[in-house]
Amino acid sequence: MNECLWRPSADRIAASNLKAFMQRVNKDWSLDVQDYDALYDFSIQEREKFWTSIRDFAGLKAKTWGQDILIDGDKMPGAQFFPQAKLNFAENLLSKNDETEALVFWGEDKVKRALSWKSLHEEVSVFAQALRKLGVVKGDRICAFMPNMPETIVAMLAATSIGATWSSTSPDFGVNGVLDRFGQIEPKVFIGVEGYYYNGKTHDCLEKIKQIVDQLPTLEKCIVVPYTRENPDISKIEKGVLLDDFVADFEPGAIEFEYVEFNHPLYIMFSSGTTGKPKCIIHGTGGTLFKQVGEHLLNCNNGDGSRVFYFTTCGWMMWNWLVAALAAKSTLLLYDGSPFYPDGNILFDYADAEKMTMFGTSAKYIDALNKAGLKPRETHDLSSVMSLTSTGSPLVAESFDYVYRDIKQDVHLASMSGGTDILGCFVLGNPIGPVYRGEIQCRALGMAVETFDENGQVVVGEKGELVCTKAFPSMPIGFWDDPNNARYRAAYFEEYDNIWCHGDFISIDQETGGIVIYGRSDATLNPGGVRIGTAEIYRQVESLPEIQESIVIGQDWEDDVRVVLFVVMKDDHVLTEDLIKTIKSKIRTGCTPRHVPAKVIAVSDIPRTKSGKITELAVRDVVHGRAVKNQTALANPEALDLYENLEALNTQ
Repeated sequence: MNECLWRPSADRIAASNLKAFMQRVNKDWSLDVQDYDALYDFSIQEREKFWTSIRDFAGLKAKTWGQDILIDGDKMPGAQFFPQAKLNFAENLLSKNDETEALVFWGEDKVKRALSWKSLHEEVSVFAQALRKLGVVKGDRICAFMPNMPETIVAMLAATSIGATWSSTSPDFGVNGVLDRFGQIEPKVFIGVEGYYYNGKTHDCLEKIKQIVDQLPTLEKCIVVPYTRENPDISKIEKGVLLDDFVADFEPGAIEFEYVEFNHPLYIMFSSGTTGKPKCIIHGTGGTLFKQVGEHLLNCNNGDGSRVFYFTTCGWMMWNWLVAALAAKSTLLLYDGSPFYPDGNILFDYADAEKMTMFGTSAKYIDALNKAGLKPRETHDLSSVMSLTSTGSPLVAESFDYVYRDIKQDVHLASMSGGTDILGCFVLGNPIGPVYRGEIQCRALGMAVETFDENGQVVVGEKGELVCTKAFPSMPIGFWDDPNNARYRAAYFEEYDNIWCHGDFISIDQETGGIVIYGRSDATLNPGGVRIGTAEIYRQVESLPEIQESIVIGQDWEDDVRVVLFVVMKDDHVLTEDLIKTIKSKIRTGCTPRHVPAKVIAVSDIPRTKSGKITELAVRDVVHGRAVKNQTALANPEALDLYENLEALNTQ
């Protein structure tokens, strides 16, 4: 069993939303649920009762919920939750209307603003009125090219209050990357920021907006949001209007909510697109709301009085996940810019200044702090921070050590994993349970997560495919332009009939119930036919002080696959023969001899997606001489050049 690093106090357990939810469940359904495992079993065995309890505990609103909770619950896809319901997403997120803070915003060290719940209502009201006057109706697509700032949330809430469908990217995307996404879904309105700050510099977006708008023929209006300057010249942008001018004719009033079906398209999300044009994943209104508000309330213990932060951009699903904390009556702490500008302390400065209760970030950020030798515990108070959540990639055991040693000792560290595909988590944190080193604490409530071996049999304590054996509300309602759901079925249900296969390589610990993720199964290495998760190797390599980062692939070699490891050196370190021996020894000792790379090669950069995930498949394609189809999906496509025609890969 792994070392236990943290346990919640009895007082903390007693005051938790999870404890209150268990008491509610026990009362409503005459049960005796006393711990997370029992609650999890209830959520899987009694899905109708569980999701009804989530609705009631969260105080979710609808015009009508209808009589049925679940129809065709044994079908994936095909199950229907609350099929007669009529509800509105924005109404549920606008859960308060008073003078307390709804949103706080920091744009690096340049901008600080706050918005009350009352002001949020007013701004959503006038924006929605302006959209309605423009002719926006239920089902129209509204697309945003925006930073993580209050105007973006206002625009999303205004769009969804009408029943329009929202989609967003961040302004660091290139023109082709935006068009590859929005060009598929025929938007009526485009919202773009005139510029943004990153790493202390101002980046102008007007030329990009012009090029994007010129190639979106369905657009009726382009709304330009000032950020880095007050009155930008938008005369060259066709159908362009400044935000203040767009809403100038309207006065705040009661918001008119359009009630839509449970599965009405709420968001269109996009796959990373590194192997072709991004898939447009359509998520429904009710499923998204139920899944996300349940995770905020129960697994993150967010609620009225919580001040919730996640470092994210509007091109990553964590933005969509973050905003749902409004439905839990929490205050959102928004940040846009570099997390390391000017010196790596700004997010911890933010935590102290704004009394942050949940600090959400990525595994790579935590690793970078560790590598930089930062010790926030010594420089910041952080007394308000109750939980620290991490996602984006598996959180390695050494990062668990770092958090408890150098950030905060008494904090709930919750590694989470799920994805754009479900707008939530398969596995995540349990605020009333212990944290074990290197493990994600538990399976998500309502998610029948299992590990399948290569024969499609459930295994415990062994590595295998992450599957979900029962339908859940936040499954996509389909892909855009996908007749008969052909691509949708191929994406998740091709491997096993009627069972969701997610593509992660995992194990579930027999004693603790904790989960370890070994990487994407489509990037799994297969030397000698033995499956190896890439994250297993990263855990070992990136614990070495000389290594900044690494990426590993399987190279086809002599009718087999050999492991090739690329490393980015830290500071002035050089990859010597002695260091290569150390790396191989570390991997052999920490993993197995089969994990040991045949080649270790130094590179200066690693290609990654806009949301910061390294792209093993793209590197593998380059190494094998195959074209990477959609380089616009990458934040740094030039890094791919480093892996082309390497002499070292042509020798034994």
